[in-house]
Formats: sequence, structure tokens, C-alpha cells
Amino acid sequence: MGEQAAGRAVRVEVGEGARTGARNDVTDVAGIRVGHAQRVGDGYRTGVTVVLPPGEGAVAGVDVRGAAPGTRETDLLDPRNMVERVHAIVLSGGSAYGLDAAGGVMHRLADAGVGLQVGAEGEVVPIVPAAVLYDLGRGGRFRAVPDAELGALACADAEGGRAVARGSVGAATGALVGGLAGGVGSASLLLADGTAIGAVAAVNAAGSAVDPRTGALYGAHDGLGGEFPLSLPDAAELEAWGGPAAPGGFNTTIGVVATDLRLTKAQAAKLAGVAQDGLARAVRPAHTMVDGDTVFALSTGEREGDLAAFQRVLSATAAVFARAVADGVLHASGRPGAPSYRDVLPSALSREG
Repeated sequence: MGEQAAGRAVRVEVGEGARTGARNDVTDVAGIRVGHAQRVGDGYRTGVTVVLPPGEGAVAGVDVRGAAPGTRETDLLDPRNMVERVHAIVLSGGSAYGLDAAGGVMHRLADAGVGLQVGAEGEVVPIVPAAVLYDLGRGGRFRAVPDAELGALACADAEGGRAVARGSVGAATGALVGGLAGGVGSASLLLADGTAIGAVAAVNAAGSAVDPRTGALYGAHDGLGGEFPLSLPDAAELEAWGGPAAPGGFNTTIGVVATDLRLTKAQAAKLAGVAQDGLARAVRPAHTMVDGDTVFALSTGEREGDLAAFQRVLSATAAVFARAVADGVLHASGRPGAPSYRDVLPSALSREG
């Protein structure tokens, strides 16, 4: 039983020589940086995650699959529209209130002279698309939500260029997935030709990331080598858990996939759509009427490529995003009323180093 998919990760066929990056997170795509800020206590349990591309920005696309999205500047990413590059992506808690966080990021970037030049020197407009997830009231106060200040703090954290902090941080501070604590997760892949792909996800879904029949993390099936050194949990633990909670209220998983392959806006939109396929592999069901599932795609454009190179990236991206989702659930911290995967099925971690 322990050698099934959860216990021995199934290698995804992504071509000879493919491997995770040094950090196995989205910052393995050169120039991509991620930061978090959160508030917990005094009625708060929420936060913001900011993804920064290189200073000149990145070509971006978006795919919205959930029926209850909360977004900002997504129309601008339509390939028919003018602006080619974005200067940050904001992922936030707080439902529609959390869109305020993007304003703080925008002003911090503008103060640094980062943005679309629209006038004289220093007259810039940073392009900052955003998406939010629903975590209202999870800290005790319904309107204890992210604001512009928290967005600016997350942006400042991203500027440090550190590895992605995982678990119940940033946009996923108050996250839930199938009744368990949700989290921020990340993953990367370097293809044999050197092309880098990375993903970061804030997992907060009505569906479950855990197979109720076996206790396996769905997304761990896409793990590379020993990335998820998990066993199937004991039958007694599985029975005591009782399976995922019935959906209640609103949710939403949001994230970013990035690559250094040069893409057009239309290709970036296609890449975001394929990443959504990875979400559907890692959370079941996904894209429901009470989820606003939204994924952005970024292309730093450092690597030239042809249609075949783009196809190789597309073929790998769903698995990278699924791994990021599983990573977020695995690293989440439990709290009263929202136990973590580690809390309810601890024997699954018996092989973890």
C-alpha cells in the first residue's frame, strides 16, 4: 500500500534531463521574486503575496476558470489590448476588499520609478494585476482585510529576492481546502534545453487536495523523484479524519506560473490556461461556482524559442502547478477549526526527511 502514488512519487514524463531548480520554487525563473505579508490576531487572519518580475516587467496572460472571481486589471491582459508588460502580480486574501492591496504595491513601484512611462521622467504607471481569495471572518472579524499598507509590505519583502516562504503565509494565511488548512506552495522545473518553469499557488478551495479513499495528496502524483516522500496514511487515521468537509461559503485558489521562454501575450494566456489544468489535477473539484480560480502567467523573455519549445513548456506546466498546490497543502499550519494535512494524517509523513 505504501508504494502507491503517495508513497513513491510517479515521475512525470517531461523529457530526458528535466529536473527541479535549485530552490524548487518559482524564483528559479531568473528575475522572478516573491514576498509575503500577513496579519494574524486582533480579528485578522489574512495576507498578501506579491510576485515581482524583472524591473522592466514581464509579458503576462491570465486565465479565470472559477465562477466567483475577484480580479483587477485582467482585461488589460487580453492580447487585443495595448500594454504588453506588467510590473507585479498581487495575490491577496480579503475577497474583493483585498484588491486594495494592489494600490500599495503600485505606489511603492512608482516611488522607485518602475512602471509604464506615460510622460516626463518619473511619470510612470505601474501595471499591477491582482486576484483575491475569500477568507473573510477567518480571524474573527469579517472586515479585517488586507489594505494598501499590507500590499506595500509584501512588495518590500519580494524585493529581498529570497526563496519562497511556504505554508500558511501571505495570501494563504487564512486559507482552507476541503476543510483543511490551505497554504502557499511553489515548484519549478528546468527542461533539458535549460528553459525554466515555475509556479506559486495560494490554495483555498471548496474542493479537496486529498483523495478521501487513500489519504494521498492528489498533486503529489506529479512529484519528481523524492519531492514528496510520503506514504499512504494508516487506515485508522483515514477513518478518524472522515474525509474532506462539505463545501461551505466561498473559496478560490489563485496563483502565478512563470517561464523564461519568450512568449507573446496570447501564448502567456495559453500558458495560464494549461496551469489551470494542473489545478484541476491537484484539487477536486476545481473551478466551482463558489471558487474564483485565477492563474496569471509571466514570461521574462530571456530565452528565445520556437513553437516546439513552447509546446515543451506547455506539456510540463500543468504538472508544475499541481506540484505547487500539493506543496502548499503539505506545508500549511493547522489552527483551531482548520487542522492541517500533517495534523489529521501524520503517518503519511513517516518517510519524510
